[in-house]
Amino acid sequence: MNILTNKTILITGGTGTFGKAFALEVLTKYPDVAKIIIYSRDEFKQFEMGQLREFKDNSKMRYFVGDVRDRERLYRAFDGVDMVIHAAALKQIPSCEYNPFEAIKTNVNGAQNVIDTAIDRGVSRVVALSTDKACQPINLYGATKLCSDKLFIAGNSYTGDKKTKFSVVRYGNVMGSRGSIVPFFKDLVTSGSKSLPITDDRMTRFWLRLDQAVELVIYALENMSGGELYVKKIPSIKITDLAKAIAPNLPIEIVGIRPGEKIHEKMISSDDARNTLELEGHYIIQPNFHWWEKRNKALKGKPVPINFEYHSGNNDKWLTVEEIRKLLANL
Repeated sequence: MNILTNKTILITGGTGTFGKAFALEVLTKYPDVAKIIIYSRDEFKQFEMGQLREFKDNSKMRYFVGDVRDRERLYRAFDGVDMVIHAAALKQIPSCEYNPFEAIKTNVNGAQNVIDTAIDRGVSRVVALSTDKACQPINLYGATKLCSDKLFIAGNSYTGDKKTKFSVVRYGNVMGSRGSIVPFFKDLVTSGSKSLPITDDRMTRFWLRLDQAVELVIYALENMSGGELYVKKIPSIKITDLAKAIAPNLPIEIVGIRPGEKIHEKMISSDDARNTLELEGHYIIQPNFHWWEKRNKALKGKPVPINFEYHSGNNDKWLTVEEIRKLLANL
């Protein structure tokens, strides 16, 4: 028996790239799961998801229209739910900059609604998805996600005698996902573009596959004590190498860094380092709360060095152009 056996799992923002991949992974590898609930605002995306071959006529799939801003709707949706994956967020950086109050309503207020409802409804485990933008944020999206991360970690302080545990998984852009740079470059090539635009030739990114993101969330569900922030160890790429892998014959055009964009994806800052443990395949940023010492007895990791940082520019694992090309073939 595994931790998902006979459990009901709800995914907020479940019609997104991650939600669909997570649901498919659970249905495939954990056939004893009781139910998967997709909670999201867009009923048409839910309809489209339900028509996919992987999910059509599957008796374990449920679709619940609702917004994380609506606490009463969450209260109804969380009835009988054992585990929650919180993936709902406003994520487009320019949109969040232009509509800051809307970003706060979803990413911050929505996070608090999920936390309060999970505690009141007796949900056992909640894993919230974070982003590299939340590490030393320079845009509003990152700032709201940092706030969300802190709310979820602090949520463990409010459970009292309830069983609810909260943890966070932080990762960067998933290569090949909707809105990422890979489909953007591929669309340019297909449309006959004469060059590929890159904002800065120093730019690096982590290479994270969708299945790795799903695996890390499942690992967190299985191993969390409540309070951990998980960061997976993954290789880096140079964006110039990605361009060469996709279109080796097209020249690169440097167009300048966009507002809110970073040269490197940063996952762990030097200020986080004093609370960070290194394990075999990931790092854990530990919370600064008195209750953590009682929970982390089984956590066997080693402290990272002072002033340690983990970002895509200082990584010790890099993919070559040829390796990137081979991975692109499998996206």
